[in-house]
Amino acid sequence: MGIRSVRAVVECAREIGIPCLTLYAFSSENWGRPRAEVTTLMGLLREFLVRELPDLSKHGIRLKVIGEAWQLPLSVREVLDRTLAMTAGNNDMTLILALSYAGRDEIVRAARKLAADAAAGRIAPEAITPEEFAGRLDTAGIPDPDLVIRTSGEVRVSNFLLWQAAYAEFVFTDVLWPDFGKPEFLAALEEYSRRDRRFGLTGEQGQRSPGNS
Repeated sequence: MGIRSVRAVVECAREIGIPCLTLYAFSSENWGRPRAEVTTLMGLLREFLVRELPDLSKHGIRLKVIGEAWQLPLSVREVLDRTLAMTAGNNDMTLILALSYAGRDEIVRAARKLAADAAAGRIAPEAITPEEFAGRLDTAGIPDPDLVIRTSGEVRVSNFLLWQAAYAEFVFTDVLWPDFGKPEFLAALEEYSRRDRRFGLTGEQGQRSPGNS
């Protein structure tokens, strides 16, 4: 049922021209769930990648991954690597899967890269900017999200895109993810369309993004 929801949301996003869609598929914390559940989830992930590759290619959808994908089982990584390679040239839409992902861990990894670059003399401390830091995140080259949708009645971000979502709009819904489909997705987008996005400015200054538009 969860895979069905993924398909419905991806198809809807493609139809209405959303260029980037990120799905929080498996968090770093999810490894702590019962082994049988994790095994089942990994099997579903592998099945999704195998079954959806033809449609991804057909519709020009590029797949990208953020997170520590090296932690995934080898059988999943092999299919994932093949899917990433076979969709790398697609440019109609980008689907990003957050796998073994945690926002805090991502920020720490980026800080380590930046520290290593500074220690090696590749960047001066005074040259460190938000843009330099963002360029070392897993999402480097991917626009920051405009909208974050949280399902299942939870009212928290659950360690998701902590840096990137600084100016994102949030929509919370009680609908469980397996029941979340095109109508719910469109309803969230409609709610987003009513938001006044000021990015710290006044309404008279117009709607301007501090980064990507």
